[in-house]
Amino acid sequence: MALHALRRRFVDAPDSWGARRRARRWLWFADKFPDLRDMTVLDLGGRIDTWERAPFHPKHVHIVNLEGEQIGDGNGVPEWGEVSRGDACNLPEEIRARRYDVVFSNSVIEHVGGHERRLRFAEAVRGLGTGYWVQTPYRYFPIEPHWIAPGMQHLPNRVKQTLARRWPLSHTPAKDMATALENVLWTELIDKTQMRHYFPDGTFHNERILGLTKSMISYRPV
Repeated sequence: MALHALRRRFVDAPDSWGARRRARRWLWFADKFPDLRDMTVLDLGGRIDTWERAPFHPKHVHIVNLEGEQIGDGNGVPEWGEVSRGDACNLPEEIRARRYDVVFSNSVIEHVGGHERRLRFAEAVRGLGTGYWVQTPYRYFPIEPHWIAPGMQHLPNRVKQTLARRWPLSHTPAKDMATALENVLWTELIDKTQMRHYFPDGTFHNERILGLTKSMISYRPV
């Protein structure tokens, strides 16, 4: 119980340390794309409620994820938003035919399923927008960010499966061991060499905590 309270205080609460870091990231994103309010954005793998909670939103945001539905307050998609179901590594033709000012992705590339699919994801990011902004956690930060477990990303899958089922600080605790294993196998953090390989035309940026890289961002200005 105490661990859940600690997690909420430092990660989940609106005034938590994690929330303040996310707010700073939004401001940094807006600084790199100062005309964002007049732009169209394709968000690969995101949620419309993320943009509803943001301190600003673009002229139009097109969300594409595997669920194809809004996860938010139940009030429907705002007039500036659009939600489609689709695989970011194999987008339907009607989406691939469109062009956007910015392609945005936050903590998605580590979940798409291996090197070949990451290449296809990066191709979509780089090809569908004039600019792009991609963030992902850094593999060698000491804390695995999805479960907030020290060094979990370097453990054998059997141990990770048990942690994913039982670790009390998990973002989304698994209901059973089979689900825990699925969650583990669909989470593969990447490193700086991989990030630069997938986005060679981007500007690379480290997000640091106490001098250690916590996450990586690659962006291409408009």
